[in-house]
Amino acid sequence: MWLLLALLQAAVLPARPCEAPAEAAVAVRALTARLLGLAMEPGQDADPGVYVGLRLGSEHDLSMEQRYLQRLQDAFQGRYGRSLHAASRPSHGHRHRDTDSMPETGRLALYLLGLRATCPPADPTTQRFPVTWLKYFLEKDWAGSRHHGHPLTSYYQYSLGVLALCVHHKRVREEVIQRLLVAEQHRRFGHVDGNAVDTEAVAALAFACLEKEQHIRAGLAAELRAAVRRTRVRLVEAQSVDGLIGNTFSTPLAMQVFIATNMCRTQPAYGRAMAALLRHLDSFTSAATMAQALLALNSRSYLSIASMQCQEELDTLTPIFLESMPLEPRNMTVRLVVECPVPGCPQQLLYDSTVSAPTGASLLDLLRAAPPQGSKNFTFETQDTAYGPFLTSVQGMAARPKEQHYWQLLSGLGTSLQMGVADYRPKDGNTVILHLSKW
Repeated sequence: MWLLLALLQAAVLPARPCEAPAEAAVAVRALTARLLGLAMEPGQDADPGVYVGLRLGSEHDLSMEQRYLQRLQDAFQGRYGRSLHAASRPSHGHRHRDTDSMPETGRLALYLLGLRATCPPADPTTQRFPVTWLKYFLEKDWAGSRHHGHPLTSYYQYSLGVLALCVHHKRVREEVIQRLLVAEQHRRFGHVDGNAVDTEAVAALAFACLEKEQHIRAGLAAELRAAVRRTRVRLVEAQSVDGLIGNTFSTPLAMQVFIATNMCRTQPAYGRAMAALLRHLDSFTSAATMAQALLALNSRSYLSIASMQCQEELDTLTPIFLESMPLEPRNMTVRLVVECPVPGCPQQLLYDSTVSAPTGASLLDLLRAAPPQGSKNFTFETQDTAYGPFLTSVQGMAARPKEQHYWQLLSGLGTSLQMGVADYRPKDGNTVILHLSKW
C-alpha cells in the first residue's frame, strides 16, 4: 500500500473548495508520479484518457509526455488519419472495412481531447480526419436508437463525443444536441443498479460547453443551462453520507461538473466529495482511474482543455515505478461463477470453478488464470474505456448493447463490486460472480 493514507489523515475537509487541501499536496504529487510511471511501463497500451490526466496536471515530465503522445498518434492516426472514403474500401483482399466496425466513439473522443491538450498545439492536419470520423461515429452510434432507443455504444460515449467536438470548437448540429437533451429530460441515462452518475456528468459537461458556443441560439442555450442545473441537483441527491457521488470511481467525474460550472465554491456537496475522494485514493490503482481522480484533485475538467494556452510548464515531475511485490508463500484461491440468465444463453450457469492466482492479483489477472471446465477453455474479452478494461464477453456470450445487456461484477453475496476488472482485487476464499444483466 502506498504512503497515501498516512499523508491524508489530516485531510478531512479541503481548505480551498475547488482544490485539494494543501496538506494533501504531497499525496496528489505522488499519485501523479505513479500515473506517469504506470503510463511508461513497457507493454501498456497508450490510453488517451491517461494522457489527458497527465496534461492537465500541475507538474510534468515533458519528454515522457511527448513520447506518450507519439505512441497515441501511432495507435490512432493509422486508422483515423485517413478519410472515410479511403477506409470504406476493402484493402489487401480483405472484405472487412473500418467503416463496418462498431463505433469507437468514446476512445476517439478522448484522443481528440488529448490532441487539444497538447503543448505546443498539435498540427491541425492531424485532427482533421479524426474529427470527421467522430462526427461519422456519432451518426452511426445514434442509428441504434432508431431501433433500440439508445445509442449503439452508450449515452456515456455519445456524450463524450459531443463534448470533444465542442472542446475543439466544432459546430455540433442542433439535432445531435437535442438527442442528448431529450435523453436527459426523460431520465434515460440510468442503469439497472440506478447509478448513472458518470453518464449524467459527461452529458452535463457537454451541455455546459455547448451553452458557451457562439453558434448556439438563445433558446437552445437556455435549455442547455436548465439541463445542467437539473443534473447538478441529481448529483447532489446521489451523494451518500460518506461524501461519494454514485461510487468511488464516478465521484471525480461528478466533481468536474461543479468545477466546469464554477459551483465548487458555493456547493457544499463538492467539499464533501473532495474529502471523500482523498480518503479513497488507494482505490485508484489503474492508470485510467488515477487519471480521472487527478483531474478533480487538480481542479480541472474536460472543459479546461478548451481554454488551455501553452505557457511555460513545470517540467519537474519524476515518475514512480513500483517494484514487483514478492509473491507470498502461497497463492490465493477464489471461486469464479458465470451466470447467464437472459434469453439466448445455452444454460444459466456457464462456469463455476475455483481459480488459483498470486495473492493480490486483480480480477483481470484471475480471469486470465481461470482453468478450463471440462473440455472447454475459459474465455473472455474486454474493451478499453475511460475507466480501464470493460468486460464485454464471457464464455462466448457477448454483452449486447443493442439489448442493453452488460456483464455485472458481483460479490458472493450478490452485491455490486463497484469496481472494474482491473481494479478489483479479491481476497483468498472470496467468490466473484460475473452476471449478464440488463440496465
